[in-house]
Amino acid sequence: MAQALHWFCGDPFYAEVRRVLKPGGVFAAWTYTLLRGEPALNSIVEDFYRNTVGPWWPPERRWVDLAYRDMPFPFADIATPDFEIRLEWTLEDLLAYLRTWSATQRYMKEKGSDPCIELGERLLAIWPRPNDGKSIIWPVALRCGRFE
Repeated sequence: MAQALHWFCGDPFYAEVRRVLKPGGVFAAWTYTLLRGEPALNSIVEDFYRNTVGPWWPPERRWVDLAYRDMPFPFADIATPDFEIRLEWTLEDLLAYLRTWSATQRYMKEKGSDPCIELGERLLAIWPRPNDGKSIIWPVALRCGRFE
């Protein structure tokens, strides 16, 4: 299950997983957490994530922030290696991505304005040539368990 376990984790979902997964089978789910880059970028994006659009995240988003740790998971955990997604993005690439966030969309719908406009202006201070690429990294959290 990719990037969605936080919407489904609950007894009815896990009952269905047990129904279709044979004993000894493995259930795997992954999500990527908040993107990372250079320290100044991290600070600005984290402020946007937590404070600007933070109130518009649904409660289930906390499981992503916790990298799926400590959430209900009725399987015997299997240790997994660390993974990451790494891309080179322009400033416009980053802003386009941030506009896809459900919290950003809810903010825009409720407030009638695009918070990424102000964010883009803030980012110009650390991204003076916006067409230049910067390294953007998403840590990937993988939660695997064996059905016994």
